[in-house]
Amino acid sequence: MTYTFKNFDLGRVPSPCFVVDEALIQKNLEKLAYVKKKSGAKILAALKAFSMWTLAPLTSHYLSGTCASGLHELRLGKEEYGGESHVFSAAYKVSELEEILSLADHVVFNSCEQWLRFQPQIQQAKSNRPELAFGLRINPEHSEGTTPIYDPCAAGSRLGIPLSQFNPLLLDGISGLHFHTLCEQKFEPLARTLEAVEEKFGEYLHQMQWINFGGGHHITADDYDVEGLITLIKDFSTKYNVQVYLEPGEAIAIHTGILVAEVLDLTWNELPQAILDTSATCHMPDTLEMPYRAGIFSAQEVAALPNQKAHTYRLGGMTCLAGDVMGDYSFSEPLSVGQRIAFDDMSHYTMVKTTTFNGIGLPALALWNSETDNLTIIKQFGYEDFKQRLS
Repeated sequence: MTYTFKNFDLGRVPSPCFVVDEALIQKNLEKLAYVKKKSGAKILAALKAFSMWTLAPLTSHYLSGTCASGLHELRLGKEEYGGESHVFSAAYKVSELEEILSLADHVVFNSCEQWLRFQPQIQQAKSNRPELAFGLRINPEHSEGTTPIYDPCAAGSRLGIPLSQFNPLLLDGISGLHFHTLCEQKFEPLARTLEAVEEKFGEYLHQMQWINFGGGHHITADDYDVEGLITLIKDFSTKYNVQVYLEPGEAIAIHTGILVAEVLDLTWNELPQAILDTSATCHMPDTLEMPYRAGIFSAQEVAALPNQKAHTYRLGGMTCLAGDVMGDYSFSEPLSVGQRIAFDDMSHYTMVKTTTFNGIGLPALALWNSETDNLTIIKQFGYEDFKQRLS
């Protein structure tokens, strides 16, 4: 469990509620800033992973800017975070491109076809903003992923341009290349990825002004080889005379937050069932998509694997979806209706992916500082938030 939440009173917030520790966010940002300073890389906050813009001033103090996956994230980065604004999309909509070109500092294309097709809009934007930079996302066809749904270089991936589709005759106006092969991984997979990038695209790297290493770097994990990363970035930058960018997302928010939930009912069908006021489907979909098993704790203890402790329960959500289940967990003491529990490490790729399926309410958002014990309920959601998404 996230150690700083050990003594946090789960009853201090409404349920369900995402609670983020500002002090832990700052520690992660300080580590990223160290890499930035020592390596010369520019580090961007990946808003697709963590977009709690209440913390934008803190984030902007340490990082170089933001990276977005489309117009709305781009606007959020520009309006709230400042710094450099980068955007990559698997494909751009014609209706949004003009605004994107007016806001972004770097626009990265996923295909040579769109780069060619949108030349009239690109040239117009470039005449208005000469500093506007353009890049292509390449696919080195080097897979480091273990889960296909999160592997950008899985066979047949739509993300990035493989060498067979890369047209060097279209590089006029392209100042950088972008690749992204990782998902919450350590330094060694990045080092192997760079070897693949150099092997396949090395002849073009000297023509570039910048190279973006994408995201998925678990830089703030305790066992990440930070010094190895710094050396690699410096060596690469010197070799090709380029500015290196990194786009960490989960590294900013890993182990900084929890999702507080409450037991609504206790039933039985082959084993004890506990129905919670949260939902795997609506509030933490990665637990089903990846899938992975979330850590859980209560005020009294950390939950264990089934049957390791005296009382095992299948924890499920409020929706009508049969598979809305968090898993089987065991506790030393029996659960009770009204009891609070917390799902650990729930800052990144959670609140950005919530839905109101079944009319399930969105969790409240709270900011806590473990050093000062200051707690602020940032936002609570209700019926209007559900209704306004519908016609």
